[in-house]
Amino acid sequence: MLNLLTYGDTSLPKLLIAHGLFGSARNWGVIAKRLSDTYHVLTPDMRNHGASPWNNTQSYPDMADDLAELLDGPTFVVGHSMGGKAVMVLALKYPHLVKKLVVADIAPVRYTHTQAQHIKAMRAVDLHAIERRSQAGETLDPEVRDFLLQSLDVKAKKWTLNLDVLDAEMPKIMDFPAISGTYDGPTLFLSGADSDYVTPAHRPVIKDMFPKARFAKLPGAGHWLHAQKPREFEATLRAFFA
Repeated sequence: MLNLLTYGDTSLPKLLIAHGLFGSARNWGVIAKRLSDTYHVLTPDMRNHGASPWNNTQSYPDMADDLAELLDGPTFVVGHSMGGKAVMVLALKYPHLVKKLVVADIAPVRYTHTQAQHIKAMRAVDLHAIERRSQAGETLDPEVRDFLLQSLDVKAKKWTLNLDVLDAEMPKIMDFPAISGTYDGPTLFLSGADSDYVTPAHRPVIKDMFPKARFAKLPGAGHWLHAQKPREFEATLRAFFA
């Protein structure tokens, strides 16, 4: 079972948020707390991330099965990047568990840009020589340094990421599985206006799987739209789910 952070009264409608690659449930704490006035929010650590169990695979069907174990009925579902692909598979495999779906800045296609360089950089950090988190960031990509450092346990001198499996499974993470079926529920593909992860060329394959898909963009945001425009992201979720 995935490690899970929850917010809000259990009597409220349930909302599940799935984070992206190298992320954790804690990344979504601010937005989850704000949404907890209306929803019982579930933010799990995905497998091989955070405090969740380490497994030998990082396939999307496996991630979707992990998420399905957390749900007992129709749920509002959000997923970003890798988490977005996982919740798409969740909706296709278990449509009865998904009330409405928001996919943040990702499409159900294979991408060619790998994230393996960040794994190499994290592996290169001499964990035994650091006493402060900032010391570990000196060799990391400045654009994602602060984000990656959230997955460093300085006291235990380890990454809370299963880097070996994430590296081995990177081809699956960048791809999207061949999966039959459609999800006929309301679906929003929400992208950053400055991101190129979801393009008009992706819309036919999206519509094949999610015939009720709608598309929206957040101005001034890139791939990390929820971190760059948190209030606008939150407002969009509230409007769509309402």
